[in-house]
Amino acid sequence: MRDPAPGTVSADLEASSCEFETPYAEPGPGVTGGHRQIRWHAVEPAFLDVVQPDIMTGYANLAAAGCTEIVAHPFFLFDGSHTSRDIPAALARARERFPHTRWTLTAPLGLHPGVLTAVTARIDDALTGHAFAPDEPWPDGLR
Repeated sequence: MRDPAPGTVSADLEASSCEFETPYAEPGPGVTGGHRQIRWHAVEPAFLDVVQPDIMTGYANLAAAGCTEIVAHPFFLFDGSHTSRDIPAALARARERFPHTRWTLTAPLGLHPGVLTAVTARIDDALTGHAFAPDEPWPDGLR
């Protein structure tokens, strides 16, 4: 079984979402740095395959919430067949079901300075003994 390939249906950052002039939801913790605080009307996670909810479900939830402009962000480091073919095809199928909507797909994370900062922080944590050891429990019981 492969790892799930997330293809999120959020605006600007991470899941799939839509923007309104008066947005409601704020991005989760950790959205910092030189970026303006972006607020979205709705954010829905969605996955390409293996894991639910799938892209159609996430897209349908956004359409039901009144979203007409949907921005999908794929949680991949680099471009590949999922980001160039599979996710756009799934979004196109969803739009056929909700013709009053439009979607945009962002580029993968790539070598964005924020990604490099996060990787550097994780390496620094490991080198200074602040990383989680495999046999230690993760916060909130995550593993």
